[in-house]
Amino acid sequence: MSVEDRFEAAVYIVQNLPKEGPVKTSNDRRLNFYSLYKQATIGKVNTEQPSFFHFVERSKWDAWNALGDMPREEAKEKYVEALQSMFDEVAKTVDVLKWLTDSNKDPELPKKFALFMKT
Repeated sequence: MSVEDRFEAAVYIVQNLPKEGPVKTSNDRRLNFYSLYKQATIGKVNTEQPSFFHFVERSKWDAWNALGDMPREEAKEKYVEALQSMFDEVAKTVDVLKWLTDSNKDPELPKKFALFMKT
């Protein structure tokens, strides 16, 4: 499976994970996914830095800007690696695919997870 295919599956998974359950994404992890996604899809930051008073937007911008000139392909690989790392942690205590299949109303999520896990 290509990096592009795994990246697309990973993005779908991150954007559609159930709010409840064993897979929790911290703010730092979400910020990392956000910045890598922007770098992978747009490239180097292309907007002005938000005001200090817009804390959330500023944090997102700062995280994206910190990636500098990272190539898009590398950002996709790092996004996939970040999700893989998150699932490796969770898999120590939970069968993630079973959880996604049993507890989710989104039938695409287990399919995307199965695709994502193929190397």
